[in-house]
Amino acid sequence: MALAGLGDMDLKLIIFGGKGGVGKTSCAIATAKALSKNFKTLLISTDPAHSVSDCLEQKIGFKVVKVEGSANLSAIEVVADEALSVFKTAHQNELKKLLETSTNLDNEDIDDMLTLTIPGIDEVMSFKTIIDFIEKGEYDKYVVDTAPTGHALRLISSPKLLDDWIKVAAKMRWKYRYMVTSFTGSYNPDNVDTFLLNLKKTVKRIENILKNKTKCEFIPVCIPEEMAILETSRLLADLSTSGINARQIIVNNVMVSDGCDFCIRRKAGQMPHLEEISSLFYEFNRVEVPMFAEEIKGHEALSRLTEVLFG
Repeated sequence: MALAGLGDMDLKLIIFGGKGGVGKTSCAIATAKALSKNFKTLLISTDPAHSVSDCLEQKIGFKVVKVEGSANLSAIEVVADEALSVFKTAHQNELKKLLETSTNLDNEDIDDMLTLTIPGIDEVMSFKTIIDFIEKGEYDKYVVDTAPTGHALRLISSPKLLDDWIKVAAKMRWKYRYMVTSFTGSYNPDNVDTFLLNLKKTVKRIENILKNKTKCEFIPVCIPEEMAILETSRLLADLSTSGINARQIIVNNVMVSDGCDFCIRRKAGQMPHLEEISSLFYEFNRVEVPMFAEEIKGHEALSRLTEVLFG
């Protein structure tokens, strides 16, 4: 079988996830390269380890660059700390005013608080960066390489985290609004209210894309090993609960050769796991990728992987 349906015009966001070490990055890059033959494509890494540069053998970083050897493919490695810094700089006045009007902190305390890292903000900023790119509309396809499963799950739950933060902030503002109205008789919304409203709209935009089965697809990558299968099962269950579309799975590193004693034993050892994958994930389009003799990195190896994934 081969990956199917990724060329649909309505499909914008394709997310790869799975256990660490199963080959998510190479599969994401190979898919992006394939799509770039017909679509202007942006490859986005949200993995803090950022293996995209290593796999492409090209420096990427937190700035969109053209991928060498692919006319319609660009890439970026999202650095959450830098994304947060850009966000704070752009909205420093609103954030400071929110704290000034809703807390008893003095200016020094407020400045200290604004330098703190908010728990879970990495995933929020990463996904906000993705949505910002999609809304600019400069590309036809956006392919995302995520960190291991836990990070991917936090990434897709980031709208709820941001929404919870907005609710707390809005509650703080409601008290300020009540006080202003009590003393002056009226309240005129200011830039902080506009800021929170725009953040709320961002949450809705993220949810609308993630849960739109025609616009977003999540592709788990698995290998024929027990722990990877268990983690893939949990990932798919969480995706289903979150209403996120997943309809095909890549099964990587499948031994197909009988050319040596090691190959024979490895193939026999994988067989029960492949049967388990077939049984557990029978509803999914399963794409089996043979074990490559060498590490998948560089244009030539990625092109061979592309041929396997897309038949």
